[in-house]
Amino acid sequence: MNEQTIIIADDHPLFRDALRQAVGGMEGARAIVEAGDYEAARAAAKTNPDADLMLLDLAMPGISGFSGLMSLRAEFAGLPIIIISATDDPTTVRRALELGASGFISKSAGIDEIRRGVQTVLAGDIATPASYQEGREADPEIAELIRRLQTLTPQQSRVLAMVSEGLLNKQIAYELGVSEATVKAHVSAILLKLDVDSRTQAVIQLGKINMAPV
Repeated sequence: MNEQTIIIADDHPLFRDALRQAVGGMEGARAIVEAGDYEAARAAAKTNPDADLMLLDLAMPGISGFSGLMSLRAEFAGLPIIIISATDDPTTVRRALELGASGFISKSAGIDEIRRGVQTVLAGDIATPASYQEGREADPEIAELIRRLQTLTPQQSRVLAMVSEGLLNKQIAYELGVSEATVKAHVSAILLKLDVDSRTQAVIQLGKINMAPV
């Protein structure tokens, strides 16, 4: 059996250590890569293109809430991501899954539950907390926003995340290795898909899905 690579992205060293012990104690050979903030998580995914899984803290320095999940899913489409969060209410779990997570594990979960969640996702299935009951978004506005966000292309999702971080078109173009004209075209498409008139309104819309505590 080939060695599996799992990226653990969490800004709390003690919790990273707990996750490393949980994953490291599972059957089979595994390489563990740790990251303490969003940029480190992105760098880890970039330098480990064959990584099998990322465990991602939803409230990590560098990018807020679901924006980080969306951006990483857009850039590393083949990398399954399990969200790790102290906030495990049904709304947060559901939104994480709808925005591309392959699973959700509560920070209150025990070692056995963490291992089951990891094994479930590595097997190609979706992992959710045992108490989670699938439902529908209670807020019609948020449901429509998530539907619109799901229509964004991977590159548009990345651009939106960068816009939400305050980056200018010139900076986004440099980061993506494209022209400013291409970035402007992406921004125009994003505004159209989100049915807003400005970058500021797009950022406000994106912020609405992060209003639930994460």
